[in-house]
Amino acid sequence: MASDTTGPGPSRTRPSPTHAPTSGTTLLAAVLMILGGAMAIFEGIAAITKDRLFVVTRHYVFEFSLTGWGWVHLILGIALLLAGCAVFTGALWARFFGVAVAGLGAIANFLWLPFYPLWALVVIVVNILVIWALCMGMHREADAGLTA
Repeated sequence: MASDTTGPGPSRTRPSPTHAPTSGTTLLAAVLMILGGAMAIFEGIAAITKDRLFVVTRHYVFEFSLTGWGWVHLILGIALLLAGCAVFTGALWARFFGVAVAGLGAIANFLWLPFYPLWALVVIVVNILVIWALCMGMHREADAGLTA
C-alpha cells in the first residue's frame, strides 16, 4: 500500500499499481468467463452423451452431428474457463486469449441456435459481456496507469 499525504489531515492509503493487477470490470470478465466456460462444458457433455434435451432439425444450413457440436462446446468451454482463471492474474495475454475464445464461443453458439435457441442466446450474451468487460478493463487500467 502506498501512502497519500498531500495535505493536512489524516493520510489515506491507496493500492499500489503493482498490487492491483485487475479492475472491477476485469474481475467481472473473469467471473463471467468461468461461468460461461462451465455452461459450455455442461452443454458439450450433454450433446456428447446425446441427451434428449436437444432438438435436431433437418435441412439446416450448418449440418453437423450433435456429438461434433458437443466436442466443439466442450473444448471452447475448457479454454474459456482456463482463460478466466488466467485473467485473475492480470496477464495481458489472458485478456487477448479471452476475447478470442469468447468471440469463437459467440460464433459457435450462433451456429448452435437450431439445437437449443434460448440457451444459445444466453451464452451469446454472456460471451459478448465478457468481450466488453475485457476490452473496457484494458482501457480503464491503461488510464489508471497513466494517472498513478
